[in-house]
Amino acid sequence: MRIEQELISIVPEKETLLTIGVFDGVHAGHRYLIKRLNQRAGEEDLLSGVVTFNPHPQSILHPRNQLLWLSSLQDRSKELQELGVALIAVLSFTLELAQLSAREFVALLKKYLKMRGLLIGPDFALGRGREGDANLLRTLGQEMTFSVEIIPPFTINGEIVRSTLIRRALAQGDMMKVERLMGRYFKLSAKVISADKRGQRLGFPTANLDIRPGQALPGNGVYATITQVEGKQFASATNIGIRPTFKSGKRVVETHLLDYEGNLYDKELQVKFIHKLRDEQRFTSSKELKAQIKKDVEKVKIITRELK
Repeated sequence: MRIEQELISIVPEKETLLTIGVFDGVHAGHRYLIKRLNQRAGEEDLLSGVVTFNPHPQSILHPRNQLLWLSSLQDRSKELQELGVALIAVLSFTLELAQLSAREFVALLKKYLKMRGLLIGPDFALGRGREGDANLLRTLGQEMTFSVEIIPPFTINGEIVRSTLIRRALAQGDMMKVERLMGRYFKLSAKVISADKRGQRLGFPTANLDIRPGQALPGNGVYATITQVEGKQFASATNIGIRPTFKSGKRVVETHLLDYEGNLYDKELQVKFIHKLRDEQRFTSSKELKAQIKKDVEKVKIITRELK
């Protein structure tokens, strides 16, 4: 089986305490769980570990109902490492994996990842037909000698923090709520691609980003952002939308870096979204648009002054 081929390449130094999930966005709820995972692992002299999946299980199980993802696998893995997770096992989610029973799946974790314990949320389930709920996992744990601990859901202002809630706030451009739910600023990582250079002709050159299909984006509008390129950070104004003044029709993400000199083409940028300045709007002339961009840039300077 493919899952065994992937697991056999992972050799933990000692027994592990694991948690399992997609961890899309590595939001505040995930961070709460990971903190508990690391704490428990340290107390029991175990390695903390995360088992995650690529692609998202829903894209395989319900292909007609695709989810937009908050963060790429690369970004997720980096965030988890920065949170102190010692072992990250990325498994390819396939129909074959989806057909494994709960018993078969945890047996593989025991065999290859030396699992001694499992931390889960109250509504967690794994295995074929989601049969492996907390009760079944506890039964299997007694039989196969691993512990199961249920971590209560993490809430903010009475709402359980979930990726779906963040996607909704993101689509509305509510970056304050997104930051609160994620425990950090939402960020995009992408390469700069060639474009029509309209921004440069207006006096505000922009870097057009090559957004991967399936990436969740903030709602259309202009945002105060901080952009990192080659290890340096710059205040930036980022536009998302169809550029109605020029009737382009295609949705684009373009960012203007303040005080940057040089060619950004083909460079990898990371853009952190701080605050929405305004909705996208159509201007009657390039002159009117240029005047508004100047105002946007001034607001960006004020908002990002203490953040870089």
